[in-house]
Amino acid sequence: MPSIERLNPDLPMFARTGINLASAGLGAKPILATDEFFAPLERMLQDSAPVFVEGKFDDHGKWMDGWETRRRRDRGNDHAIIRLAGPGRITGFDVDTSHFTGNYAPACMIEACSHHGGIPPEGTNWVPILRHSPLGPSDHHYFNCENSESWTHLKINIYPDGGIARLRAYGVPEHGKTSAKGEIDLAAALNGGRILAFSDAHYGDCRRLLAPGRGINMGDGWETRRRREPGYDWIVIALGVRGLVEKAVIDTAHFKGNFPDSASIQAADLQRFGEGLTDALITDSMFWAELLPRQSLKPDQEHAYRGELVRHGTVTHVRFNIYPDGGVSRLRLFGTPTP
Repeated sequence: MPSIERLNPDLPMFARTGINLASAGLGAKPILATDEFFAPLERMLQDSAPVFVEGKFDDHGKWMDGWETRRRRDRGNDHAIIRLAGPGRITGFDVDTSHFTGNYAPACMIEACSHHGGIPPEGTNWVPILRHSPLGPSDHHYFNCENSESWTHLKINIYPDGGIARLRAYGVPEHGKTSAKGEIDLAAALNGGRILAFSDAHYGDCRRLLAPGRGINMGDGWETRRRREPGYDWIVIALGVRGLVEKAVIDTAHFKGNFPDSASIQAADLQRFGEGLTDALITDSMFWAELLPRQSLKPDQEHAYRGELVRHGTVTHVRFNIYPDGGVSRLRLFGTPTP
């Protein structure tokens, strides 16, 4: 039997429970950088783990998977501005210098602002939310955020120059706007939805199951290996917003010869338990009430369900089951938030 995947206990709590608001896959954008001579800023926001390609060079030198500036010959320092995927409160950072050994940035400092637009204008009040912090070669550097306000943009200052493979800003997104019916996607990552555990995620990136938009290809979603034993695959999700689920959407975009035969959803209201119950949730989730009875699926298609849903009050967590295995691009759970 495949092992159960769950949250990595060695990571700080903010990295286990927060949403990476600096994720390009969720919509974070590079705005400007003082220098991008060796590697462009946009690479620093990629969701994939940074790689090192031996012997790969471009016109400016060694190809690096991240943001890298040239060697400064003055007394200044480099900085870059990014727009977060959405407004939100940041709880911590991962400043990742993977594969940057003799060319990493020795220190950084991060500031933030709130601005509805692209480039924040001159005179913007940038608030320090991470003090000057030392960085080392080819490693993850986890820092708690020192401010609990909501922000839209970050400015990362590096001293004096160098490279950063990835910047991850974990936090709690502000809830999105409701529809005309007062509904939002309770499971959306940009509303705080997150994956807690799953039976298997051999292909793709299971976090994309809760990402905005439709999948761009077969790798943009959750796909399990071919099951060669009895049973079925599943994934447990903590909703970003407690609420009443009114509509479910299961999207098998791009999954044509490998979509699940069928799917079902179970749900529970675990508000009183809070964080830290992932192991218990895995067992408990098998007995949660049925939200969507087992439904047949079709390839490369959005499946919407309203009347099929079983009404049983507010929901904080769901277990999404697929039979027996396969791939799903997106899961949406639209509903009305409750206090």
